[in-house]
Parts: sequence; C-alpha cells; structure tokens
Amino acid sequence: MDSCQLQVKAQVSKTNHNQKESEKIVFGKVATNEISNEISEKGAFVRQNNRFVTPFGDGENELPVEANRYRLIWTPLCPWATRQVIASKLLGLESVISTGTVSPVRTKNGWEFSLDEGGVDPILGIRYLPEIYAATDPDYSGRATVPTIVDVITGKVVNNDYHRLTNYLETVWKPFHKEDAPELYPEHLRKEIDELNDLLFHEINNGVYKAGFAHSQEEYEKNYDLVFRRLDWLEEHLGNNRFLFGDALTDSDIRLYVTLARFDTAYYFGFRLNKKRIRDYNNLWNYAKELYSIPAFREATDFDAIKRGYLLGSHSENPYQILPIGPDNSVWEDPNNRVEKFGALKYRY
Repeated sequence: MDSCQLQVKAQVSKTNHNQKESEKIVFGKVATNEISNEISEKGAFVRQNNRFVTPFGDGENELPVEANRYRLIWTPLCPWATRQVIASKLLGLESVISTGTVSPVRTKNGWEFSLDEGGVDPILGIRYLPEIYAATDPDYSGRATVPTIVDVITGKVVNNDYHRLTNYLETVWKPFHKEDAPELYPEHLRKEIDELNDLLFHEINNGVYKAGFAHSQEEYEKNYDLVFRRLDWLEEHLGNNRFLFGDALTDSDIRLYVTLARFDTAYYFGFRLNKKRIRDYNNLWNYAKELYSIPAFREATDFDAIKRGYLLGSHSENPYQILPIGPDNSVWEDPNNRVEKFGALKYRY
C-alpha cells in the first residue's frame, strides 16, 4: 500500500463493513435520496447545486493538475458520471486519473462499493460514498453524487461539478492527453458549445429527470412536452449535421449521447417518457449508433447496469424489485447510415 492510500485510509471515517445491508446508516448530515431536499411544494424536481466546484488549473486556489493524485468515482448507471469516463477515454487520461466504481443499484445508504473485494474501495477504504462527503464537510447536507473527484493525498472530495468536469479534462489536463487526442472543446466554438450544453442540460439531460421525478401531473406533463419538443429539434438538426457541430465530435455530443443511451432502456417506461423511443427516430437513432460504435462510448455503456440502476434499488418505485427482460439492446450493434449520409469519418476516435 502506498503513502497516498495510507493517508486516505487514516482520514476517512470508517464504516463497520459487517453491518447488514438492511440497516440505515447516518453519515453526518448527508442526504441519501432526492426526496429529502429536491422536491418543491408544487411537486417539481429541483436538482441540488454542486457543492465542490473548485476548478482545476495552475492559478491560486485552483486544484493542481497532477498525474495519479485524483480518483474519479463513477457508476455506468449515471449519465453525469459516464460522460467524464467517455471524455477520459477519448483523451487518454485513464492512466493519469484512476477510477473507482460504485454499484449501479443505489442503496438506502447511498452509492456503495459492493463490486470491490470486501465491499470497499481499494484506494479510499470506504464502503459508501457518503462517508467521504461527511468526512470532507461535516455540515454538508446534500447528496453524495457521482461523479466525485477525490484527492487521494488529502482524502477529501475536491470536485463534483459534472457541469464543468469534462471541460477541465479537455483543456487544463491537455499536457497529459494522448498523442493526437481529439479537440473536444475547441476554443473557437466554446461559446456555442456552452450555450448548447446549457440547453441540453435543462431540456434533455435534466429534462428527463424533471419528468421522471415529478410529484405532480402538471410538472410531469410540462417536462414530458419539453423533452420531446427538443428531441424533435435534434432529429431535424442531425439530419443535416453528422455531429452537433458539424463533422467533428465535441463535448456536446458526449452530453447528448449519455441521455440517448439510457432512453429506451430506462426513461421510456421508468420515467413515463413513452411518446417515442430513440430507435423510432431516424437521424437521432443512427447518430446514437455511430457514437456507440466508437470504442470510448461503447466501453463506457453498460445497458444491464443502466436497467438495474434505474429500475431497482431504493429510489425505483418498484416495491417487488422485478427487473424487466427487455428491451433488446443488441440493436445498438446494427449498422448505421452516417457514412452513407456524410461520408467516412475524418478522425479515428
């Protein structure tokens, strides 16, 4: 065990790993579900703000960009976390920032490292993600979320800002990029990418959650319509553009893809977004299949984890924990028409 691991293990409060799964554990003030703080009086889902937003960089009060200093916690269930992993794979940062994986089925005690030997993360020495949030900030009362970036030297959470994390990976982490890494956040397009990303967040990425987590018919219907209006717009846009910004893959494509990849498996029936499936659209479906054919996207996409994560566990509204057999996701391997429509890819991702 190296010194970083020892420091983390010494600073993170220990959980009794022999406790039964059925026991509810309190981790300081940390919430373990959305209902606690994120449903308004009108029944709207109002997603919590990110607490740990210190940027990476070389300026004062910024997080230093150093190889092997940070650990990215994710689960293939989560779209917010998956986009960090896709970007990391595309840019060649996997050997620079380690990853820890929590189970896709969230428990009443929050995200759990049940996939690891002994049920604990081998670097952080914790069983549940809320442990390290409570240890970092005893007054923190939000959820312990993925993605989470942990500084393995200090043993503290330093960033959970999924809005900007991919942008940091694409820019200030550039000294560690692999040779010929794609330019996912080109300077001349950043204003337009930021504007589209904001729209995608409100109407697609978080739009599906606003419909699925709504506690009133009015809020559900409002966001149902919001999501499908934007999907119709994207369908038309992608009829004339290979990717969201033309011929080159950008950060925005990663953000759209993670929602498309979960739609038919989870959102269509789990979030009652049942007007159309993504595979019922021509351009969106072929666009999604082409992205899935790129190794970084395919390797970060686990349809079984997505199905289990959304439809089982403590937040699933599935009291008997019955897992649907379908849908058939082998169709993601079917050919797409993007080469026929736009020609060969100009860059091999």
